[in-house]
Amino acid sequence: MSFDMTNCTLCPRRCGADRANGKSGVCGAGEKVLLARAAAHYWEEPCISGEKGSGAVFFSGCSLKCVFCQNYEISSGMKGREITVPQLRDVFLRLADTGVHNINLVNPTHYAAAIAEALEQPIGIPVVYNCGGYESVETLKMLEGKIQIYLPDMKYSDNALALRYSGAGNYVETAQAAIMEMYRQTGDYVMDDDGLLQSGVVIRHLILPGQLENSKAVIDWVDDSFLPGSVLFSLMSQYTPCGRAKEFPEINRRLTTAEYEEIQAHMDKSCIFEGFFQELESAGEEFIPDFDFTGVDL
Repeated sequence: MSFDMTNCTLCPRRCGADRANGKSGVCGAGEKVLLARAAAHYWEEPCISGEKGSGAVFFSGCSLKCVFCQNYEISSGMKGREITVPQLRDVFLRLADTGVHNINLVNPTHYAAAIAEALEQPIGIPVVYNCGGYESVETLKMLEGKIQIYLPDMKYSDNALALRYSGAGNYVETAQAAIMEMYRQTGDYVMDDDGLLQSGVVIRHLILPGQLENSKAVIDWVDDSFLPGSVLFSLMSQYTPCGRAKEFPEINRRLTTAEYEEIQAHMDKSCIFEGFFQELESAGEEFIPDFDFTGVDL
């Protein structure tokens, strides 16, 4: 498999960076893969983390520029170690050998070509594509058959908010098209007898403080777009001001109980019954892993 890294169009920004010759794109990435951590992770949805953990591989850089990013140190700070594609596959295999339930690719968009190459042969456990939802359908098609579980965010229903907080004024239509492609590839979700997800799509939404209409419209879109039994929905309340959030006073705080309950009530009125609620108490920086290159030094 080959991809033209002299004119990168992997993400919807299609910035055309010459990554093959040392130029970085909007994502901050160059030619080689940058990893910050590869280890068992226990704070995903129960159907992904299970008892043995999800084998989370944290990639550095990001094509979205979320001002509130919890992983700002690696998404914008580019903290990471350079590895080759064969080394990336070795990371996957070594993690699988530890007994984790899956390999969880965290923020993989801008390395999709390298990931596709590393997954030319199956690794024996499901692979999770854990992303911000801002994906190119053409890039997702490159991954068809290699990814068993898609775990996208649906951050926004309002492009004005997407532009303000993530620098992506075409987020809504782009993410909606991407999620529909993900579902086309996987079909209805499948659980094993232990309640672990084997294939399918889990759509995440993080409630932003003060932006309740945004969350309600995301819930409405999922409700209108998918039949019961097709996808899972994960409503997240863990928002903690991180990154550059202090520059945006309206989101430089955590959710209130009233906000959380209002969104819960809206979801209760929908036909979305399959998924997860995150308790309000889960907000906090203790759930952010240390990006200390665990599992990356080969």
